[in-house]
Amino acid sequence: MLLDLDESQLLLVDYQERLMPFIHEGEAVLRNALRLGRVARALQVPIWGTEENPAGLGPNPPELKALCRKTLAKMHFSACADGLTQLLRPAARQPQAGNARSLPKHLQKPPAPERNSIVMAGCETHVCLMQTALDLLDEEFDVWVVTDACSSRSERSRDAAFDRLAAAGAELVTTEMVAFEWLRTAEHPLFKEVLSLIK
Repeated sequence: MLLDLDESQLLLVDYQERLMPFIHEGEAVLRNALRLGRVARALQVPIWGTEENPAGLGPNPPELKALCRKTLAKMHFSACADGLTQLLRPAARQPQAGNARSLPKHLQKPPAPERNSIVMAGCETHVCLMQTALDLLDEEFDVWVVTDACSSRSERSRDAAFDRLAAAGAELVTTEMVAFEWLRTAEHPLFKEVLSLIK
């Protein structure tokens, strides 16, 4: 199964200023997260961010935060407990009432198609990213974890989380795998732009 561009959303988890200096390969992980975010923006994939206890751990880097439609401040390790599911799968909009009547069906906009594939990356892999991913799987989202844009304070914790996520049904991918699956062909009109972003 390949990632479908039109069914994807990107979630960037907790790349916070007071956490990242302690993250294994933190600089490379953040570079890949930014690459992933720039590719998603170029291809019009919705991008969301989270920040765990931002008063204590600080914000995400401004260049990453600027890519996101919204950054959800949270206190639970799983962002789903703080409202993430509602961001990713908003309730269907009701038609606007005009003098207490609904618009005729032919004037109503169809609901936006669901984007059920959540491509996610972040820190720490074995805590906030994993707990959020497992909850999203329980909510029947398809979860794709971008391994080269994830890490923890220790490599062992990160790898244990990858094993557990794969066993639970998450797909493990890399930044370039995501980009090329979203593109599907070198004839895509944004191929050259995306290629420049990932190199």
